[in-house]
Amino acid sequence: MSISAEDIKALRNETSAGILDCRKALEETGGDVEKAIELLRKKGLADAEKRAGRETRAGRLELYSHGDGRVGVMVEVNCETDFVARTEEFRTFAHEIALQVAAASPQWVRVEDVPEAVLEERRERARAQAKAEGKPDNIIERIVEGKIGKFLDEVCLLNQTYIRDESKTVGELLKEIIAATGENITLRRFARWEVGEGIE
Repeated sequence: MSISAEDIKALRNETSAGILDCRKALEETGGDVEKAIELLRKKGLADAEKRAGRETRAGRLELYSHGDGRVGVMVEVNCETDFVARTEEFRTFAHEIALQVAAASPQWVRVEDVPEAVLEERRERARAQAKAEGKPDNIIERIVEGKIGKFLDEVCLLNQTYIRDESKTVGELLKEIIAATGENITLRRFARWEVGEGIE
């Protein structure tokens, strides 16, 4: 089967993969562009896992103001080199993360950042609620873990549903940018302020 240059170009535009990778993916999938996209994404995500241990000392701070100055966000996104930090793709990603923080109000970057005391307090509350509702003892722990999972998906940035595409999480979006740039990228920290926040 012959693969057209137009198909390769379309696949490359969609995935940011190299020309040879696009050609191989199209050949493996019999010219099916959608299957080729999925194949390259899976390969990219696997490559992203391999890069996870590499140091990220370059990057950028992204500042974002929303709602006519009512919400302000600062995020630090790191990568391996200044070259990648200056690319439009990386800058767009940093901006998207700032938008996510403004819209979804996460409290922590990753699950590991959540204090154990917070999780234990949530577990106790969920157990008490399940018992008060008369749930059988043998399923209470499953209910508790389900509620903890939902809580973590709401408060951890990497677990949150991406605001522009509900079919993926922010963590999956991160893996896509890692695959596209060929560098390890980390979301180091963020801060979110809202006018009047904390005033009694």
